[in-house]
Amino acid sequence: TAVPPRCSPSASVLQGFQCIPASDVPAADLLAFAQGLQNKPAELSGAQLSCLARLLAAKNLTADFARYPPDLLLFFDPAEVPGGTCGAFYARASRGNLELLPRGSARRRELLSGALACLGVRSRRLHPEQLSTLGALVCDMGPDTITASDPGILENLKLCPALTGAQRDALNAVLLRGGTAYGDPSSWDLHTLQSLGRLVLALNQTTVSLVAEAAREAFGRSIVAAFGSQGRSQREDSLTLLRAFAAASASSHPRLKRSADCCLSAPITASTIPDPLLLLIYDTSEQFDLCLSNEVLKANLKPLLEQPLPVEYLRVVKKKLEQIYPSGIPEEQLKLFGPLSRLYTAAEISLWPVTSSNTLSALLDPSDGKWGAPQVQQLLSRYLALRGTLSGPLLRKMGGRNLCNLQEEQLEQIPPEAIRTAGYLNISSCSQTKKDQLYRTAQEAFAGQAGTTRAYYCQIRPYLGGAPAKDLKDLAEAGVTIDMDVDTFLALNPEEVQKLSVTDVKNLLGENLPDLKGAENETSVMRWVKRQSQRELDCTLGIGLQGGTEEPSPAGTPTPPHPTASASITP
Repeated sequence: TAVPPRCSPSASVLQGFQCIPASDVPAADLLAFAQGLQNKPAELSGAQLSCLARLLAAKNLTADFARYPPDLLLFFDPAEVPGGTCGAFYARASRGNLELLPRGSARRRELLSGALACLGVRSRRLHPEQLSTLGALVCDMGPDTITASDPGILENLKLCPALTGAQRDALNAVLLRGGTAYGDPSSWDLHTLQSLGRLVLALNQTTVSLVAEAAREAFGRSIVAAFGSQGRSQREDSLTLLRAFAAASASSHPRLKRSADCCLSAPITASTIPDPLLLLIYDTSEQFDLCLSNEVLKANLKPLLEQPLPVEYLRVVKKKLEQIYPSGIPEEQLKLFGPLSRLYTAAEISLWPVTSSNTLSALLDPSDGKWGAPQVQQLLSRYLALRGTLSGPLLRKMGGRNLCNLQEEQLEQIPPEAIRTAGYLNISSCSQTKKDQLYRTAQEAFAGQAGTTRAYYCQIRPYLGGAPAKDLKDLAEAGVTIDMDVDTFLALNPEEVQKLSVTDVKNLLGENLPDLKGAENETSVMRWVKRQSQRELDCTLGIGLQGGTEEPSPAGTPTPPHPTASASITP
């Protein structure tokens, strides 16, 4: 008998699905894969790393955490970290990318509280040895802790991608009172400013104004020298710094009030547009407007939009393009819009000539910012109205959330081939009706693998939220264990779940059945449990689920509650 194909733990599979059944992966292969991520941790998202952490826990492979990348440790269960090694664990985990966990999320809070408990922290003041272990976890500490702790906390704060306003205020308070490794701001030179790293982005005007003008100028020149080789986000940071330092210089050298009716600098030309200092030379949107002619804009739209223009500057560009193209913007220009496209209303987008899939793909580029739901819905509607077709790569670029914003009649236009080649799409935000539609299309897309249960399940899993109970029962009765993870189970249509028997659920979840106990307070699970015989829940599942219907005893009295079996279950 041929061995059924399994969802292997390759990067492509992890990228495509929420989680793969632990039984599908030999422990040695899983270990090798996880350890191999040391050299390429950025390839996996938070959802994929969470999946991998669960697989390692299921195989009891979490103890040797030193062999795994720090990003992966962020998704380990802090409650399972042995007390004797917790310090080393948190020291390594704190080197991970905390942005993988949303600020304020339960997992991120548990990570910080676990680290503080491990280190015996009982006050707001953190000592040097505690700070060295906490690393980037300090990024979630409040301003009171920042000001009360050892000044070495500044090194921890360098690891934070962003600080809240209160944290920035506390940071400046620490620098202004002195006693740090950087000394008083009035003594700072170019080397000091460079040593501050990302902290320089948090400096307020009070702190910056204390820095010697020569040091500020030298630092500005060093930023400009590196500007040309930086990406968009780095350029935005650089411009933030340059503006802050320019403002400090301006406050010490007041200028005459500028006239608002003429260009005070040389007019913007094709040669000045790529200049890294463009937004400092034309330092207000009014001057940018007055110095940029429509002719120069029309001939140089692409290089101009490659500059990290602030929103107020983009509004100037938008206004001028309306003057240049009163009858509508040509499609070739639309492809260049990038972040500018996000300033257009749904009504304006309804007039765009989006006929090419290349144009739509360029406009959907997520690196250019988020679309509003009405905007992207109109953009996709316009493309489809002009007889465009949705391919797999386009669906992938759109993403599940934008897909869910389509109208039901538009979803009907998606061919099965597009679903088959789109990869994983998260359609959790879709209405139930839309999930049902997409499931039917996915069924057709993967019909060729329907005879191989495991391979078929791996492909259709993202769309099972639209599956009717009959199809779920077919999967349960196929004779091949699919080990559905509990997240996928919870994403099923709640009404269809109620139609599943205890045996159906047992067969669907397979070795992941114990995880259902942890989800017993979910509404769909509670409703399902109430419809089942408590005796069958105990005898067939044996994981301690309570709340089922009690069968009357022969004497006519209810059967006494059965003892909970969860104490013997090790997830």
